[in-house]
Amino acid sequence: MATSHESSGNSSRSRSRSDQQCQVVCYHGEIAPLREVKYNGPTYGKKFYGCSYWPRACGYFKWADEVHEIRDLQMRLLEKDTEIAELEMEKGFLEDKIKRLKETKLKLDDVVEELSIC
Repeated sequence: MATSHESSGNSSRSRSRSDQQCQVVCYHGEIAPLREVKYNGPTYGKKFYGCSYWPRACGYFKWADEVHEIRDLQMRLLEKDTEIAELEMEKGFLEDKIKRLKETKLKLDDVVEELSIC
């Protein structure tokens, strides 16, 4: 959905595939280029993502460090979800094993009972 628009940020044409998968998208659905604060002040030089249509923008704005923190949290959440899925699968295997062992125990109990009768 992203189209190429020239802006004061980085061009998306020269980015690698992994960079494109991690692009920040504005409310228009366009890639929000990484920009840098150019005016003097406390945020001078700080990087941010803004709408590619700036200054006639959709209002999308996000500090780059916030985006990286969100991505780190999303990655940690994905890792935890994967760990939970693996544990649930292991739990299922163990429950099946317990069921089979209980069935084997019942059969052995029957054999022992038959032997003790004789």
